[in-house]
Amino acid sequence: MVNFFGKSIEPEEIIDLLKQEMLLKSICQKIVYRKVIEQAAVEKGITVTSEEIQTEADNIRYKNRLEKASDTLAWLKEQMIAPDEWEEGIAAQLLAKKLAAHLFDKEVEKYFAQTRLDFDQLILYQLVVPYAQLAQEIFYQIEEEELSFYEAAHLYDIDEERRYRCGYEGRVSRWSLKPEVAAAVFGASMGQVVGPLKTDLGYHLFLVKKFIQAELTPEKRQEIIDKLFQEWLASESNYMIHK
Repeated sequence: MVNFFGKSIEPEEIIDLLKQEMLLKSICQKIVYRKVIEQAAVEKGITVTSEEIQTEADNIRYKNRLEKASDTLAWLKEQMIAPDEWEEGIAAQLLAKKLAAHLFDKEVEKYFAQTRLDFDQLILYQLVVPYAQLAQEIFYQIEEEELSFYEAAHLYDIDEERRYRCGYEGRVSRWSLKPEVAAAVFGASMGQVVGPLKTDLGYHLFLVKKFIQAELTPEKRQEIIDKLFQEWLASESNYMIHK
């Protein structure tokens, strides 16, 4: 039984709500993932020390501006968990991170080399209009320098927020775009206007402002480790369920 601000809630009620909200499967999946991680960590001799847990707890306190012990206890009470349960959660997260690094840290360079193009980015502007003829007319006006791409986006784009940004989309990765759009914009020259291209949203014009070649930064390294680890977890949990 769970006590929620003086109101008793039975475990069956929690499970029923998770089912009704279509959340039970994802919760069960996380539980299986944790079992997979714990089993693999034991097999590989990976553990988490109390010092590591304390350091991570201190980081969390700092991020949440919990300067006093009483502040932390009040925060945990609000989250409906006890201090030891919080530390168990921290330990589980650290164990997963250490296992991921153990399994895939040496695979990062190879994976990055094989998929480098997927990590390339560009600074992109776009405008979308509802009609092909209008898109073509805007394209010709930009080509003839009768108006700039930014002016056209501000005047004609169907999206109000993007009109305010004059078409600015910011850093865009290849994988975040539809394949036909990615092929067109990543194959363009810097400063080139691409389009019109038709999608289910309308007719697009793109301005490629700058190409950003992928580099294997610490953040990118962690991103790759996380991706490979999630794929491994999905595979291992599927094997655990069906063996």
